Amino acid sequence: MSFMIRRHFYRRRQERRRNAILRAITTPTREKRKLWTHARCHAWWQHACDTWTERDWLLNFRMRRTTFRHLCELLRPKLTRQDTRYRRAVPVELRVAVCLWRLATNLELRSISHLFGVGLSSACVFTQQVVAAINDNLKSQYLHTPKDAEFVEIVKGFHDRWGFPQCAGAVDGTHIPILAPSHNPADYYNRKGFYSIILQGVVDHNMKFWDVNIGWPGRVHDARVLSNSSLYERGQNGTLLPSLQETIQDVDVPLVILGDAAYPLLPWLMKPYQEGRGITAEQTAFNHRLSQARMTVERAFGRLKGRWRCLLKRCDCDVFFVSDIVLACCILHNFCESHNEEYICSDNDVHDQRPDPADRQIGGDSGANIRNALCAHFSALQ
Repeated sequence: MSFMIRRHFYRRRQERRRNAILRAITTPTREKRKLWTHARCHAWWQHACDTWTERDWLLNFRMRRTTFRHLCELLRPKLTRQDTRYRRAVPVELRVAVCLWRLATNLELRSISHLFGVGLSSACVFTQQVVAAINDNLKSQYLHTPKDAEFVEIVKGFHDRWGFPQCAGAVDGTHIPILAPSHNPADYYNRKGFYSIILQGVVDHNMKFWDVNIGWPGRVHDARVLSNSSLYERGQNGTLLPSLQETIQDVDVPLVILGDAAYPLLPWLMKPYQEGRGITAEQTAFNHRLSQARMTVERAFGRLKGRWRCLLKRCDCDVFFVSDIVLACCILHNFCESHNEEYICSDNDVHDQRPDPADRQIGGDSGANIRNALCAHFSALQ
């Protein structure tokens, strides 16, 4: 029986071989396959390069043509690709333009691919590559903790503009809308009624970020985000700010960062007095002066989201890539501010403040003494 089965399968194999040879002989020779590429129109991008004014570039790409070219030169070592036998590499300028358009408008990738004449997958890849290049190449230059000489300029800027001494920056948090993640979505559902991650930022007197913390779920309180950040760790061990003290009302006041009522009172972090019954006129004046200076970070968030509207609307990317996008937008914000790019205001550019009635006195007497000395200082100026 086994011999019969083996012979049956042997005959079937022989028959398939004969049929294959017969088809190869009788079938006409196929035409040589041509390398295919989808014909795409680059007329719009070419028209923009040839005819747009500096104002048009500023309105659409958030920077002038000259600044755009400078950005491309900074990213060129990371984004340059070689031509092959099959096709020419996509220019760096087009790659950067696709990414900036995505960040500035949050337009869907399909529409961007039609607009710039690239494939849908190419538009997605370009965005990811340019975001990674910005974070890798530009972060150390445009988003870093200031040096001692730079801190002196920041302190002078806050004092000259808002009359607040020894101020090295202002800190706050803002929500970045995201698509509900598949893992622990409830953790990302914030008190405002949407899913988000938190961006904590510290800015100088020119509304440029010098420290950011990105990625905490939207449900987490601002004070917890701070306590789990490197900013808090460096502030507590004394490596965050230089030792530049000024004697005010017989108290040696160090450099401080300004925050709202959601944050704890620390020797290096000032917050307003709790509003309500019992607050004195001097304390109210202190709160007003602190609020004026602290609004710098609120305005910085407004400009950040006004320029890069992918942060203002819901971003449907993976939650981990959203953090990379937010970091790239913060770097681009500083890049634009450093090159004196005009910010074109919109009525929708509003950053919601987060009021919190809790007066967290975690800092102990030292922070309270510093705040009282500043309060007395402002009272003496009136």
